[in-house]
Amino acid sequence: MTDEQSIQQQLGKLAELREAIAKAIVGQAAVVEQLLIGLLAGGHCLIEGVPGLGKTLLVRSLGEALALDFRRVQFTPDLMPSDIVGTEILEEDHGTGKRYFKFQRGPVFTNLLLADELNRTPPKTQSALLEAMQERTISYAGTTHRLPQPFFVLATQNPLEQAGTYPLPEAQLDRFLLHVRVDYPDEAEERAILVRTTGAASARISPVMHGEDVIALQALTRDVHVGDDLLAWITRLVRASRPQGSPVAEVREWVRWGAGPRAGQSLVLAAKARALIHGRLAATRDDVKALAAPVLRHRLLLSFAAEAEQRSSDDVVAALLRALPAPN
Repeated sequence: MTDEQSIQQQLGKLAELREAIAKAIVGQAAVVEQLLIGLLAGGHCLIEGVPGLGKTLLVRSLGEALALDFRRVQFTPDLMPSDIVGTEILEEDHGTGKRYFKFQRGPVFTNLLLADELNRTPPKTQSALLEAMQERTISYAGTTHRLPQPFFVLATQNPLEQAGTYPLPEAQLDRFLLHVRVDYPDEAEERAILVRTTGAASARISPVMHGEDVIALQALTRDVHVGDDLLAWITRLVRASRPQGSPVAEVREWVRWGAGPRAGQSLVLAAKARALIHGRLAATRDDVKALAAPVLRHRLLLSFAAEAEQRSSDDVVAALLRALPAPN
C-alpha cells in the first residue's frame, strides 16, 4: 500500500467517526470537530456549557465510536486525589502468609477520561490530574506508572453556578489544548433532539476506530505542513496577547496576563489537526482563524476594566485578529 493510499484510508476513518457520532448527537458540528482536533493533536479539551446541552452524551458517544477504554468521573466537593489516580491496598499472599502493598489503579488509567464538572471539586483533587494530563504518568509512593496510550481528557464545567465551585487555576487551564464552548441548538436542531430522544428507539454507535488508528492519525497530524509565514503570524498573535508592549490597544486595556508559549504550540498543532480533518496536508490561515478563540480564550487573564465593560476573552481574540491580519 502506498503512502497516499494509507493516508486516504486514515482520512476515511475520520469521516466514519464523524458520521458515527452524528447518530447520537444532533448538530454541534463545530463542537464535534474541535473534540476531534484535540484528539488528533494529542491534547485535552475543556468543554463549557449550561446543563442539558448533551456534553456528557457527546463524550460518551465519542468513546463508543473509538472503541477505547472509557471512564467517567463525577467530580464532587468530597472527591479525594486517590479517587482519581488510585491508592495502595494491603494484600496477603495466601501461600506464604506475607503481607504487601499493591497499587490499585484509579479511573485515570484509561484512554478516554470524562472529568464531569471538574470545577465542583477542590484544587487538591483538581491538581491530581495535572501530572496525568501533561506527563501521561502517575507517581505514587516513589513509583511512576505509565498511562495507556492514547490518553485523552475531556473535562466539563458549568459556567452558570458559582456557589460551591472552585475555578480552575491558570496552571491547569493551560494544560487544556482547547476551551470548547457548547451553545444552544437552533430551532430545527432542537426539534430534531425532541424527536430523537422521546421515542422508543435509541441510537446505536458501532466502533469505527481503535487505539492504533488514533495513534497513527496523531503521528500523521505532526507531519502536516505549516508554512513559515503562518508560523510567523501565529507567533505575532500570541506575543501580541501580552499587554506589555502589545501593539493592540484592546489588549493593553483588557488583559492583565497574556498567553504563554504553550498557546503557540497548541495553535500550530490544532491548525494541523483541522487541516487533516478537512482532507489537507497543509494548514492554512483559515485553520488558524477558526481555532484562535478555542486555543486562547482560557489562557488570557482579563483586567478589571474588561470586566467592567463586560468584555470577554473572545472579544480580545477578535481584536487581535483585526489588528494583525493574516498574511496573504
